[in-house]
Amino acid sequence: MAKVISARNAQVGFKRENRVSRAAKIVAVSMALAAGVGAATLPQTAYAQSYAFTSVSIEGNERIEGATILSYAGIARGQRVSAGELNDAYQRILGSGLFESVDLIPQGSTLVIKVVEFPTVNLVTFEGNKRLKDEDLSNIVQTQTRRVFSPRVAEEDAQRISEAYTQQGRIAARVSPKVIKRRDNRVDLVFEVFEGGVIEIERIGFAGNTEFGDRRLRRVLATKQAGPLRAIIKSDTFIEDRVAFDQQLLRDFYASRGYVDFRVTGVNSELTQERDGYFVTFNVEEGQQFHVGNVEVTSDLPEVDVDLFQSKIRLRSGKVYSPTRVENEIARMEKLAVREGLNFVRVEPRITRNDRDLTLDVELQLTRGDRIFVERIDIEGNTTTLDRVVRKQFPVAEGDPFNPRAIRESAERIRALGFFTKADVNAREGSTPQQVIIDVDVEEQPTGSIGFGGSYSSDGGIGLNLSFSERNFLGRGQKFSFGVNTTSSSNKYDLSFSEPAFLGRDLEFGFSANYSETNNENSNFDTTRGTFLPFLAFPVSDNGRLQLRYTLAYTDLPEIEATDTDVGGIIKFESGLGERFDSSVGYTYTYDTLRAGLSDNTRVRLEFGQDFGGLGGDTAFVKTTARAVAQTKIFNDEVTLRASIRGGALSYSKEDSRTTDRFRVSPTVMRGFETNGIGPREINDGLDIDDPLGGNFFAVARFEADFSLGLPEEYGLKGGVFYDVGSVWGVNDGYDSLVSAGGEIVSSDFELRHVVGVSLFWDSVLGPLRLDFTEAVKKNKHDKPLNFNISVSRNF
Repeated sequence: MAKVISARNAQVGFKRENRVSRAAKIVAVSMALAAGVGAATLPQTAYAQSYAFTSVSIEGNERIEGATILSYAGIARGQRVSAGELNDAYQRILGSGLFESVDLIPQGSTLVIKVVEFPTVNLVTFEGNKRLKDEDLSNIVQTQTRRVFSPRVAEEDAQRISEAYTQQGRIAARVSPKVIKRRDNRVDLVFEVFEGGVIEIERIGFAGNTEFGDRRLRRVLATKQAGPLRAIIKSDTFIEDRVAFDQQLLRDFYASRGYVDFRVTGVNSELTQERDGYFVTFNVEEGQQFHVGNVEVTSDLPEVDVDLFQSKIRLRSGKVYSPTRVENEIARMEKLAVREGLNFVRVEPRITRNDRDLTLDVELQLTRGDRIFVERIDIEGNTTTLDRVVRKQFPVAEGDPFNPRAIRESAERIRALGFFTKADVNAREGSTPQQVIIDVDVEEQPTGSIGFGGSYSSDGGIGLNLSFSERNFLGRGQKFSFGVNTTSSSNKYDLSFSEPAFLGRDLEFGFSANYSETNNENSNFDTTRGTFLPFLAFPVSDNGRLQLRYTLAYTDLPEIEATDTDVGGIIKFESGLGERFDSSVGYTYTYDTLRAGLSDNTRVRLEFGQDFGGLGGDTAFVKTTARAVAQTKIFNDEVTLRASIRGGALSYSKEDSRTTDRFRVSPTVMRGFETNGIGPREINDGLDIDDPLGGNFFAVARFEADFSLGLPEEYGLKGGVFYDVGSVWGVNDGYDSLVSAGGEIVSSDFELRHVVGVSLFWDSVLGPLRLDFTEAVKKNKHDKPLNFNISVSRNF
């Protein structure tokens, strides 16, 4: 009688039949055999059933080699195995995932292994999917054609697809894998997808907030409420991971404003009755606002000059406490330690809480850190960007002391490049405990753009525009742009290039060049202009930066006939001066508090520049420009106040300025007037002459307030009010004698114009746009007011 040990794992679809376990079968057979032997030899002792096989026969395998199956079984020829060990062999073969069923049948001294192989995958397809394309789903699943089919992997693939839909807010999505059998032991795997609808967030509310209103807090969150633009705005879908991220955003928002005890006690997410939306409520405890108390530097290291470090502290008592401010102080102290030759010195902050006066004392303790060095920096994921572009963001190189804070700052600089969608920087132990390896994992994104367009106007005729720009030129981190704009009345060409890390240092080198030919632009005269400007820019302090430049400019106003009555006498005179080359050197100093990494709730930016002509060329002059901008937020950041003042002065000591050299104010500088709408003009009503001359001086002050309109966030709309005041004045001496007969020069003196208006800010798909509706409350007779203007929104 043959002793049969078999077990099957037959499947229909993906439901495994419920069978008695293999071990139970072996035990049952063994007990029966033992009972039969015992009946024949009652006086003898009974032993556990065991087997010894001199040969193994494998049946049913087509693709899998017999030797592979024997390796899974782990049974050697002549080896004595027990029933339990035989069951273990069965489990190993079945667990390989290669077989649909396995039978182990002992036949005397021969072990017969019968297998039924899983089919191969002939085709993987998707049905019912619209929101996610086939190629997207193919990148998600692990089942592949011409590979062994695995029911377990197919079920996991279905779950992965469902999770992908959940990330899009379609939590009702269902995915069912179906198998279609083909000949030659092949199958087609079809994932039937029911996408379901998007579960939107109908309302976001807050409970427990008193210092900041719901509308202000909603602007902090990445998740937005659903609105009429939900088809475009995707951030209104309910995604659990995003809500968790929103909690961190709230904590950071409150912490940066001194609410160190703030916490989110819970988030309630309730489905609507129609089950097509969520009501999300954040339960918060704000706590009280803390200010900075005493700030001091301490150290027990003999080589540290505490007084020196204390004198560099910029965090002052009385300011609202912010972890960011403390981090900036720590970074400043550690940089100072490096400059003083104090390696491995770390700054440890110690915060002491004073509940009585709601202050936090900050002690910055300089201590000796571990002596750890950078072994190497490994960069992965960059296919276009050169390694050296990423390495430049690190202040350390191989062999330098390791500073964790400096590495975190480097990670931020890499992300700020804008070259990568992802930039992860981690440190791990190197070849010794005293060394670390810095791993940089990046994922690149497009950094260039090409523009092509055409236009037509009755004045300019048919126009063609072509532009190209690249922020990571040839993967070197360089900026390059080129543009052509041509019409029947004008031609303009622009070229610019800059290298932000010239000679491997924090030194920017670049140049810009442009050439233009115009006729009948702003007046009835032609111009030809060309400029070449190389420059160097570098930091001079934490917030300050200096640019040095050289400018070579070419200007030509073709001579206008004396009989031409469309142009005034001044323009005719200037056109008769012929070609001119201007050669100048200059500088611009910029101070911007945003460089310190602080919140932009309060920001100051100062600019001052001068150009000195006379280094060769046909003229000698000094051109000075200045600008100051200050911004702050009030009413719990609901309203942004901004004030700016800018001006310029032009003085010639050799030759005189021409209309192409003097200052001209556009609507982006002073709202409410056209370009060249204010300033000196030659007027002759009898000859219909109105020539803008530009001014040797200008000054403009702007005051504005931006605020929310209370509309849903996805609209991207804000409102504003403003008041501008300014003037353009000053012409060359002797110009009165050049005026055409019957004409005059107007607005050549300092006369302030006043403008009020309202603004509408729109974060459109084309970029941030600004629509200004203006009214000039004080203007001169010959000024050119402009009641509406649309432009790109720029605050600084």
